[in-house]
Amino acid sequence: MIVSNLNNTARVELLHPLLKKLFDYVKSNDILNTECGRIDIDGDNLYINNVNPECIPAEKQGLEVHRDYIDVQILLKGKETIGWKALEDAKEEVKPYDKEGDCALYSDTPTSWLHLEPGQFAIFFPEDAHAPIIGEGKIRKMIAKVKINL
Repeated sequence: MIVSNLNNTARVELLHPLLKKLFDYVKSNDILNTECGRIDIDGDNLYINNVNPECIPAEKQGLEVHRDYIDVQILLKGKETIGWKALEDAKEEVKPYDKEGDCALYSDTPTSWLHLEPGQFAIFFPEDAHAPIIGEGKIRKMIAKVKINL
């Protein structure tokens, strides 16, 4: 997991060939004022889900994990808390991995908490079980999906 802000993406961009493309796109487009929905940058290799969800209490949010995609979650408006737990420590699987949706769900309690402000992002790799969209009220965020194996 990596947490930073959009002013500090240069080092992160070196970790995967599509991360620079993602951050260049994010920095040059007004996604907050773009209609919600999927934004294709490089087909299924790199896309953004631009969303406006209602936050939920921590005790009602489960952990999710992905195998085929890196999640880059960028907060645009509001405040969001995201729970984290190392995948190897997650034991309470409630939904087995589904390849089509690239997701498995766990009911374990997170061991760490992130508190994001607009302009900050968190990157979750397959070993990072995470519980997003925790808090109160609506937020605007983008969830970029970066295919691991091109």
